[in-house]
Amino acid sequence: MGKVEETVIAIRGGGDIATGVIQKLYHAGFKVVILETAQPLAIRRTVAACNAVFWGKYQVEDLHIEKIQKPEESQSIWQQDKIPLLIDPEGKSLTFFKPMVVVDAILAKKNLGTNIGMAPFTVALGPGFTAAEDVDVVVETMRGHNLGRLFFSGKALANTGVPGKLGGKSAERVVHSPATGKVKHVRKIGDHVKKDELLFYVGDTAVYSPLEGTLRGEIAEDLAIPKGLKCADVDPRPSQDVDCFTISDKARALGGAVLEAVMMYLNKKTTTTVVSSRS
Repeated sequence: MGKVEETVIAIRGGGDIATGVIQKLYHAGFKVVILETAQPLAIRRTVAACNAVFWGKYQVEDLHIEKIQKPEESQSIWQQDKIPLLIDPEGKSLTFFKPMVVVDAILAKKNLGTNIGMAPFTVALGPGFTAAEDVDVVVETMRGHNLGRLFFSGKALANTGVPGKLGGKSAERVVHSPATGKVKHVRKIGDHVKKDELLFYVGDTAVYSPLEGTLRGEIAEDLAIPKGLKCADVDPRPSQDVDCFTISDKARALGGAVLEAVMMYLNKKTTTTVVSSRS
């Protein structure tokens, strides 16, 4: 299989969960490249590698992500112990990178084009994929007993459409765009906000906080977004219990699960391991 430090892993998506995956693989010594869209819709941007799309470079904890214009620039970024990010939502650059592993960490709740033929080993996070058909392994992303469980056949739990609870609040803490238009910030991630306080505008439409808490996530400014898109998240827990600037427990857990799957493949364990499916 080759040495770990020579193994290229392509990550589709650079949101906050994907960043937890990226960190685990980076720490394990793999050459990681991120393939993103030109307009990432992540809301937990302070801990998302995709911020490099807007800024050119971005740091999350010990990860230094740098945007590249073409695949050939990746080698110099790796030599600097950084992680290259390329705008390539369709994965056209995979023919250049020839990754040993492709990980779909977009978390779109549906398959946006990842297939089992993209690399010798493919992994996908969350619903929308069938293991052994769309990809080799599917990782459960729903909080609970099975978070991070690997499925070598079947599917993860279907999307419920209900966010996990924080401070006893679930759907009511998430903000969806009331209109179509460009985003203009008023408050920033990490701010403590009151219920009904102005957070930002979408076009000329004001968007208010649904409850009191910490603005934990907010979609990037100047993006043109459609009505109904998830665009912010207010955490109702006490401010001292909310960390908007380090990778979350869920992202770290899922990163560990992906690393486990990759190491099983490299150690030729996946073909002899039987993991039951709930589907």
